[in-house]
Amino acid sequence: MEKNSSTLTEESVDSKTELLPLYKIILIDDNVTPQDFVSTVLHRFFVPTREEAKRIMLEAHNTGSALVAVMPLERAEFKVEKAREYSRMYSYPLTFTIEPA
Repeated sequence: MEKNSSTLTEESVDSKTELLPLYKIILIDDNVTPQDFVSTVLHRFFVPTREEAKRIMLEAHNTGSALVAVMPLERAEFKVEKAREYSRMYSYPLTFTIEPA
């Protein structure tokens, strides 16, 4: 059976993703958004555990900003936009920046 050249295997998709430049998503602390809400957003959109979300939130609270994740630009932009939309639904100014890793 001949393999269709337009079909990508999971391995080839992963290797292409690894070649993409990476970007850092940075959480910026603000004095308006409640800490519990920040943790919820981080857990919902970026990190797998509530403990990790709380750690990132506290780092941003204590230092002014915190690294949330590192990923390819398109994925970072998508996740940040979804987190911003969710935050704006609740009228919070939660802010993230994206910068080269």
